[in-house]
Amino acid sequence: MRTIQFRELLPARTIAPDIEAMRRFIRGRRVLVTGAGGSIGSELCRQLARLDCGALIMYERHENSLHEILLRIDERLATPILGDILDSKRLDDTFSVCRPDIVFHAAAHKHVTLMEGHAGEAVKNNVSGTRAVAEAADRHGAERFVLVSTDKAVNPSCVMGATKRVAELLMRAAAARSRTKFITVRLGNVLGSSGSVAPRFLAQLRDGRPLTVTHPEVRRFFILVPEAVQLVIESAAAGQSGGTYVLEMGEPVRIVDLAHRMIALSGTTSSVEFIGLRPGEKLEEELVGPSEVAEATWTPHIFIIRSNVPVPGTFEADLALLERLAACGAPAETIDQLRAIVPEFVPAVSPAAARV
Repeated sequence: MRTIQFRELLPARTIAPDIEAMRRFIRGRRVLVTGAGGSIGSELCRQLARLDCGALIMYERHENSLHEILLRIDERLATPILGDILDSKRLDDTFSVCRPDIVFHAAAHKHVTLMEGHAGEAVKNNVSGTRAVAEAADRHGAERFVLVSTDKAVNPSCVMGATKRVAELLMRAAAARSRTKFITVRLGNVLGSSGSVAPRFLAQLRDGRPLTVTHPEVRRFFILVPEAVQLVIESAAAGQSGGTYVLEMGEPVRIVDLAHRMIALSGTTSSVEFIGLRPGEKLEEELVGPSEVAEATWTPHIFIIRSNVPVPGTFEADLALLERLAACGAPAETIDQLRAIVPEFVPAVSPAAARV
């Protein structure tokens, strides 16, 4: 089978981030990346090292993933930390010893269909974990905190998207009371990230199986991993506290067209099989919600999102209840509380049917 480069799958376009501005922002700074072994986290580590950061603290709970990225980073820069974002003591020890200036929070549960059946775990990792890292950054005087979010947080139809929307609200609430600058960057689908559609299609091509597509009209916004990370770093460098930034993602791509393109490039005779939308999935994703407005920034590749809806005054109490419900194993009540915090969330699975 012919080797396929992910860059071949998207229409050609030019994204020219301000590399020098990024280097001025990063050079000599102590930077911590959570989820450092993941697709976005590991690329963040590689690019931050090339931008001459003073120290790179790689926080990751999966030993093998941490070991893999450690092999690719100059050992003089790298400080690997094996730890969970839900472990506040571990976070405090890490922040106390390493004293990061900038935090990129990329750790998250991200798989839509899997999280539909694990609402409590999605809340623990994506909400409680984000809060724990954000509070550690605030306590230890980090200058900036950058949350990597997703377009699935806009009008969420899935548990994962709803939890990421809560995390976005958490950033806005934290920015209002902290000297740390809290910034959110909202990505579309990152082509080639672990568990995403293109690697799944590649595996199916190699095995000689049909490429499975949920629906003929399903569309997604796509960006390559290196480009996404470049724009995340640029947003971090120039973004304002409390700001939510969205990347210019081009036109959405039909997944069936992506499948046929990969079949043609591979030189195989594989077919496409439609399997139906799965719980939590939409035909099309959105980058900007109905109560939001996208405004131009310093670059045509990044927009700032202005929300017409303030963070509710009850948010802290609502958040505390959500976390208690998730922690005590009450999935139906957890989904109901997600709906209370994110009214636009329309769950695909009835809360009464939630089991774990």
